[in-house]
Amino acid sequence: MNKIAFYWIFIFTIASTSLQAQKELQVLSFLKSISGKQIVMAQHNREPNSEPAKWTKQIKKTTGKYPAMWSGDFLFERENIRDRWIMIHEAENQWKQGAIVQIMLHTCPPIYGEPCGWEGDNSILSNLTDAEWNELVTGGTTLNKNWKIRLDSIALYLQYLQEKKVEVLFRPLHEMNQGKFWWGGRMGSEGTAKLYRITHDYLTKEKGLHNLVWIWDVQDLDFKWKEYNPGDAYWDILALDVYDDASGYTDKKYEEILKLAGNKPIAIGECQKLPSLETLVNQPRWTFVMPWAELVYEHNPNALINELYNNKRCITLDQMKGWKNN
Repeated sequence: MNKIAFYWIFIFTIASTSLQAQKELQVLSFLKSISGKQIVMAQHNREPNSEPAKWTKQIKKTTGKYPAMWSGDFLFERENIRDRWIMIHEAENQWKQGAIVQIMLHTCPPIYGEPCGWEGDNSILSNLTDAEWNELVTGGTTLNKNWKIRLDSIALYLQYLQEKKVEVLFRPLHEMNQGKFWWGGRMGSEGTAKLYRITHDYLTKEKGLHNLVWIWDVQDLDFKWKEYNPGDAYWDILALDVYDDASGYTDKKYEEILKLAGNKPIAIGECQKLPSLETLVNQPRWTFVMPWAELVYEHNPNALINELYNNKRCITLDQMKGWKNN
């Protein structure tokens, strides 16, 4: 082989490797393909992590069908941290069954260690001072290092799933405009959005995770969502959590989300009251809808749940066979 031929083979190999590294994940391609036509039925499973499919199984009992998306959470209490591997193995099992996998990250404030509680000084519903926040988002500081150590603690689970070829919809720092959470309610590029960027860059560049589809998530508290945008390069899906049952799934919420998302997929990241079939027809770009654990039963009659799960517009697990690499 002459030097010129060797040179072009080398260039082609490098280019091919680069393209493979940039190849879009299957689950993102799938959600793009159904956008405007169908919607994935999802179900979140909150604590305990010792029963990571509790509400998914309950939906099967109610409708005769499993959700097409399973959702879990790393969580923050002592017993749920202890049982994270149970949750992760359920994620692997769900993927093998054909389901889409989502994992959330409720985590303790980095000024303290884990575990922590839901309310109180060291809790999810606590606040950092402005000085503590500035330290957190400044590289090389103690709080910044603490945050990266926290990310190290979850990265090993995500790396395991990557080794098993499980793609994960990852939704950290959810409801970024929700000021009740220690990470939320800080507008602008130096606020919650910056911590999201730090999280993204650390897990992708430092920890080498490329099996994650990143979800930027806000709540229907207001319409100041663009103030929390970490930058279009940092997210793949825009999700809206709908908890204002009084206003519901308004056209304004839908249209404002579309303005921010552009051509990217949008989703109902959390809800307690499910949208009606009429709403899904009138707002066709939603790609999945995920009720929160037990709230699906507290805010919806079984008749509505069954209506959605048995409508051809709504995708359930039995319809997911063969979707990968298709």
